[in-house]
Amino acid sequence: MSDTHAQTVAYVRDTMLPEQAPPTTAAGPVRWMRDNLFSSVLNTVLTLLSVYFLWVVLSLVLPWVWYGSWTASSLKECREVVADLGLAHGAACWSVIAERYLQLIYGFYPAELYWRANVTFVLMLVALAPVLYPNLPRKMLWFSVLYPFLAFWLLWGGTLWTPIVAVAGFVLAYVAFEVLYRVAGSLVGVIAAILVPVIWWLLLAAPVANGLASVIPLAIEPVESAKFGGFMLSIIIGVTGIALSLPIGILLALGRQSDLMIVKAICVGFIEFIRGVPLITLLFVASTLLNYFLPPGTTFDIILRVIIMVTLFASAYMAEVVRGGLAALPTGQYEAADALGLDYWKATRLITMPQALKISIPGIVSTFIGLFKDTTLVSIIGLLDPIGLTANIRADANWNGIVWELYGFIALMFFIFCFGMSRYSMYLERKLKTGH
Repeated sequence: MSDTHAQTVAYVRDTMLPEQAPPTTAAGPVRWMRDNLFSSVLNTVLTLLSVYFLWVVLSLVLPWVWYGSWTASSLKECREVVADLGLAHGAACWSVIAERYLQLIYGFYPAELYWRANVTFVLMLVALAPVLYPNLPRKMLWFSVLYPFLAFWLLWGGTLWTPIVAVAGFVLAYVAFEVLYRVAGSLVGVIAAILVPVIWWLLLAAPVANGLASVIPLAIEPVESAKFGGFMLSIIIGVTGIALSLPIGILLALGRQSDLMIVKAICVGFIEFIRGVPLITLLFVASTLLNYFLPPGTTFDIILRVIIMVTLFASAYMAEVVRGGLAALPTGQYEAADALGLDYWKATRLITMPQALKISIPGIVSTFIGLFKDTTLVSIIGLLDPIGLTANIRADANWNGIVWELYGFIALMFFIFCFGMSRYSMYLERKLKTGH
């Protein structure tokens, strides 16, 4: 039937008109700018003022960045090169980054052993992959569990038996919990799962590792903690704190809501105490005061002490984030778990905790980002993170007086890591969004 005949009946059409693109003013960037930037006189004025402000700032910053020197061997030579360019606002001296970037990344780690740090970083990405992307094979999680011990051995070196006996402590904790949980109940099982590995690590692990090393020597060149520094140190502290604070925070959140009076009191006391003390105070305790409470002659690695304090600090805040997610769940979810006949641990693992973590994703990632940025505080107690290395670099007569270039490079690196975490959290929120 022709289109002409279709128009003979005013209220009936038996043919479809071809689709047409919307007008440029009704869709696309033009529509977006009209709705968001020029929707009113006030918004138009503010948009124009913002564009002018950005133009002024970028006209000063971009030439300073773009025309910077990369080949000078000192700050004085940099200034001479910049002076020849005749720029009104000068230019950056990126030569300090070109000369000291390895130090900013690895600290004073031996150059011939950089490969160990590089391998550790690559393996870290492999270990994180199955955790961040559930579509990967679940068997890879076994490597994720064992990775921290392998990373410790690669970075610090020494005998391979040290991380092996450390893993044995967790195996003993699992065995103690399984045995006593069935015999004496959950509370006794949890207490045993905590005490058994602690006793193993404090009293038995070192003699057992030394005995095995004397029989079967498996070792690589050791590196002392004083040589660690730069972004490598920040990543070690940050990633370790992030990986440990989440499970500890979940346990603290569950303990705070527990009906067991002793467990609840311990968790509440720990959370409130840690949240009421600045992180820098805990770092000073880790660096100085902790030695007074240890037996004479005991050596407790400074980086390990800092990692413990940073992890405890982040765990307290993580516990409150997770507790907020648990509190946001409807009561019907708990009632549904009871109706299905699930015990406490199965209901928590299968029903309540996945939903609570989904709700808490923004808060969890914010805590992770804050923790990673707080690793710069270790420079106050003498550890040479990137901020601590800036003072060391500026102490060199060739670079005495340089500031903006170092801090700008460090800020850019931290931005890359933190921005990546925030983008991943948004991806995870979109993936887990199921609607209502």
